[in-house]
Amino acid sequence: MSLLSSMELFVAVANAKGFRRAAETLDMPNSTLSRRISELEKEIGVRLFHRSTRKVELTETGQAYFRRCESIVREARLAHESLQELAEHPTGTLRVSMPVDLAISYLAPSLKAFSAQYPQIDFEMDLTPRRVDLVADGFDCAIRIGTPPPTPSTLIARQVGLLPRHLFASPEYLRGAPPLEHPNDLVNHQCIIPFPVGGRAQWTLSSHKKTVTVDVGGRYATNNIGMCRKLASLGLGVAISAGPEAAGELERDHLQRVLPEWDFAPVPVYAIIESRLIPSRVRLFIDFVQASLRGYSAPL
Repeated sequence: MSLLSSMELFVAVANAKGFRRAAETLDMPNSTLSRRISELEKEIGVRLFHRSTRKVELTETGQAYFRRCESIVREARLAHESLQELAEHPTGTLRVSMPVDLAISYLAPSLKAFSAQYPQIDFEMDLTPRRVDLVADGFDCAIRIGTPPPTPSTLIARQVGLLPRHLFASPEYLRGAPPLEHPNDLVNHQCIIPFPVGGRAQWTLSSHKKTVTVDVGGRYATNNIGMCRKLASLGLGVAISAGPEAAGELERDHLQRVLPEWDFAPVPVYAIIESRLIPSRVRLFIDFVQASLRGYSAPL
């Protein structure tokens, strides 16, 4: 990169037929430009310019070098400009793995606007919680809920969201259930467990500076948040949920929030990529995910 930069400076001096005019065009000190050209001559072992107090001329060797350098610098500029244009108008297929609940509830509603802004990007979305090998499976990135497992040094996890979690139940369930005024009362309730742990779990809730951990159980356990919410809306127990789908159920009176003074710790959302050098379509999508989740960070 340093040699290419020096070649660009050499071409500028040759075209300007002088150091002072070239330095003005390049917006750099004349002394710095002269020093860089001297370093280039020393590196390649030949004199490129005849210098005098009246004028600067290319040597015979300098003329031959100029013809080669001019085309190289021109091609480099064209390559740079084409990459900039590609970054501004990204193309290609974006392959991303992400959980179905996150994709449907949080991202799908605003995906249309992203697609309209970048019409040359196509999408392949694998909606699954399974761990994928970004390289072997050919994914550009993976979006995951919860703290990601330790990743190889070749992978980078970037936090793109922090989602609140609350407790919900249907009015039908609450009418026939024991009182629910404190987290400790959950031991007397059917709790819909959001992870397949045999129908038992520990839930930790906080209110201001108080924290309570309670053992809960129930007949239903699932690794799908949407299923937890659906079972709760059918009157089958108390569930953890958040986001736009829960808000919709609240509006339709299918669910109501319980223990509103108590919350779970927010759950982080991460984008996992192979390296920091990623195509513009991937970078733009990760920025889109972060912007989409930002609107759900406030309590319902």
